[in-house]
Amino acid sequence: MSDTGTGNVLHGTLHHVELWVPDLAEAFSSLGWLLERLGYAPHQSWDTGRSWRLGPTYLVVEQSSALTTGQYDRCRPGLNHLAFHVVGRTALDALTAEAADHGWRLLFADRHPHAGGPDHYASYLENRDGFEVELVALDPPG
Repeated sequence: MSDTGTGNVLHGTLHHVELWVPDLAEAFSSLGWLLERLGYAPHQSWDTGRSWRLGPTYLVVEQSSALTTGQYDRCRPGLNHLAFHVVGRTALDALTAEAADHGWRLLFADRHPHAGGPDHYASYLENRDGFEVELVALDPPG
């Protein structure tokens, strides 16, 4: 990352992402499992939320009392999905295989693992609440 004149190489990186979820237990089961498998460590915990940290960035899931609906729809304006790097196709394949046991289903199964194109090795997963994640292998095909 380039220094933007601030003297801080973290300038512009994400500080945190906060996801409001309709069911904290479901999010903890699916998103929590995935984040920990990706190397995030539990960071904070309170009655209506949890967070996980990797480096300077953390991800929060919270079942807020301010939710205006109980249904998430990634096709509405707002967050569509989160995409994470995974070191290697073998690790990605292992995560994909384990995901169903943690509330995830494989999207675009007929085109997996190249649903993003022939040079893109990835898994697209959706949990029971409709949140989508994309896991992208760092090593290119070939």
